[in-house]
Amino acid sequence: MSANDDGRTDKPDDEHNDADNDAAASDDAATGFPLDPDEIAKLFAGELDSVSTPADVMRRWLDSRMVSAQWLDEQDFPPVEWMIPDLLPEGFGIVAAPPKAGKSWMVAEIGLACAASGHALGRLPVAQRPVLYLALEDGHRRLQERFRQIMQCAPLPGDMYVIVDIANVREAHDAIAAFLVRFGERKPLVIVDTFGRIKPSKAPGEDAFAADYRTGVALKRLVDAVPGSSLLVVHHTRKATSDDFMHDVSGTAGLPAAADFVLVLSRKRNEDNAVLNVTGRDVREGAYALRLIDGRWTLDGSDLADAAATLRERDTDVSGMSDRTTDVLRFVNSHSVVEPREVASALSMTANVASKYLDRLYKKNRIMRVKRGMYSPLPDPRFPDPDDDGDAAPSGG
Repeated sequence: MSANDDGRTDKPDDEHNDADNDAAASDDAATGFPLDPDEIAKLFAGELDSVSTPADVMRRWLDSRMVSAQWLDEQDFPPVEWMIPDLLPEGFGIVAAPPKAGKSWMVAEIGLACAASGHALGRLPVAQRPVLYLALEDGHRRLQERFRQIMQCAPLPGDMYVIVDIANVREAHDAIAAFLVRFGERKPLVIVDTFGRIKPSKAPGEDAFAADYRTGVALKRLVDAVPGSSLLVVHHTRKATSDDFMHDVSGTAGLPAAADFVLVLSRKRNEDNAVLNVTGRDVREGAYALRLIDGRWTLDGSDLADAAATLRERDTDVSGMSDRTTDVLRFVNSHSVVEPREVASALSMTANVASKYLDRLYKKNRIMRVKRGMYSPLPDPRFPDPDDDGDAAPSGG
């Protein structure tokens, strides 16, 4: 058996339609199939004895596209390939951050670590692989200085390749495809900095969400054609933050919807501490503490679990908070779940004021919102839920 572009394994000969049937199904699709919904409705309403499309045409069309759960159960799929274990998997991904937050330094550090078989984010060991960095907002001189600073004057790795000038969107896609084909057996990583430089124009009358989703799907198809490879696209976040870090990604939700994973980096100006939020189809959703020192990004902990714990410790730091906010935070952290009326009763304030304090703490990632009007302490990543089976949380894709 062989793997298809999306990781599926080809069906055995006795279940797989031959080329003639595939061609016939394609012809069928071009000559009026799938059926008109109105015709289907009339058939089941008893207004028609049969539909216009012959039964064998419908069967061929359907059989060329679906597989059974039994067939899935019999397959042996390769495991997910990780550029960075438990953080950056194969597939199409986005890393988003505000302008000048250090995202270009971060992806350069990740790329150099992978090309040199070093430690990504200073802590996480990674396997060696070819890396193409489309640094479309930088030049060779600036990249040389940045790379040398990140590598601390160690020799720059030969498996790190850069392109700094692309004529148009089509040429960018061609460069990505050519690199994936050339190094496909070594499961390469491609980094594009930034998305705006390879984003095609909207078609006349096209909805913005549809345009973003179409662009994301096209990029995903490129990388899915080479199993085990990854395409990481640098993007911006919105000026206004939201309760959900996924909504912070600039533009519509179309691009994140098409992506396999999303990383959102947040750092206040002139501060070394930062937070990296991660979610995806194959990656466990999480938030990790980072530090930016002299242009080098480092995980603030010995591993991901430790960096998550560091972030929790940062969140329990009450320095810079008002006394009332501190009181509310401590009250939440001493209970499993609280409502505004409980905070109001305990701290002698109105429920409306308590609700505002709780919402403010939630938006600053100091507490969790279980559901509307109910809040709880942040979970301690060092003591995971024993009922958690380890699968990644659904990401809406």
